[in-house]
Amino acid sequence: MTNLVASPSVRAQAREQGIDLAALADKLGRSHLTHDDLKQPSGAGATEATSAIAATDDGARYWDIDHSQYGPVHSEPTSRFSQVAAQNLGAANRLIPQVTHHDRADVSALERFRAELKPEAKARGIKLTALAFQAKALAVALRAFPKFNASLSSDGKTLTFKEFVHIGIAVDTPHGLMVPAVRDVDRKGLWQIASEIADLAARAQERKVSPEEMGGASMTITNLGGIGGSAFTPIVNPPEVAILGITKAELTPVWDGNAFQPVPMLPLDLSYDHRVINGAEAARFMVHFVGLLADPRRMMI
Repeated sequence: MTNLVASPSVRAQAREQGIDLAALADKLGRSHLTHDDLKQPSGAGATEATSAIAATDDGARYWDIDHSQYGPVHSEPTSRFSQVAAQNLGAANRLIPQVTHHDRADVSALERFRAELKPEAKARGIKLTALAFQAKALAVALRAFPKFNASLSSDGKTLTFKEFVHIGIAVDTPHGLMVPAVRDVDRKGLWQIASEIADLAARAQERKVSPEEMGGASMTITNLGGIGGSAFTPIVNPPEVAILGITKAELTPVWDGNAFQPVPMLPLDLSYDHRVINGAEAARFMVHFVGLLADPRRMMI
């Protein structure tokens, strides 16, 4: 099968097990292979073994039923893109011990600064969204906490620290979730970051993002602020070790010592791989990140 897609760790495991990835891809009828696919029975009796596993698997028993016995239904095939995403997310959720740390950031100063920059943004023809600030702050935080900008080997014995800082931006599209990456965010200014985010998001909607633009992120941001919600638990996108979820800022009464003041507070949800990051490290990381959002001047230094 042409255009075979498999991560370096999957290819290494296949070599160790003596598995021909091309043959396995042809057998499964898919071009994207994960670690779970390497557990598929092979050789004589494979079909019978697979059927036996499916017959005894609780998930299969509950999913593969005739729903029409309960009322009218209709079916639609899922896209290849959605199938690959489902396999990757399922594998990530099974294999990674994930914990989610919840926090909030006072974005009063950030929003004032962004409002001051609106005339210049208009003159430049750039929409300066809060996401550009969030990506910049995350890049600065990743430089301060290198363990969050790392990847764990499949055997758990090696932690690879990245010298670059690329931020993945989850984009909701009609054909499924896409996560292109903005490169070298730590070395770019807000105007360039905002422009590249807008460009990637627009091209993602049209499926014009190249495979080279989709991989290699240090960490991913998934932002639901434009839709709604107050918190969620995003799934870590391997080989990354953490993912940042953001929802819509809300005016919250905050005591200033004399009275309650309305303050825009931004909900933040950091999911992380507990094999690499412990709770205290996650808390310190978020305290630093929250501080950058609260005082945007600090992310420019």
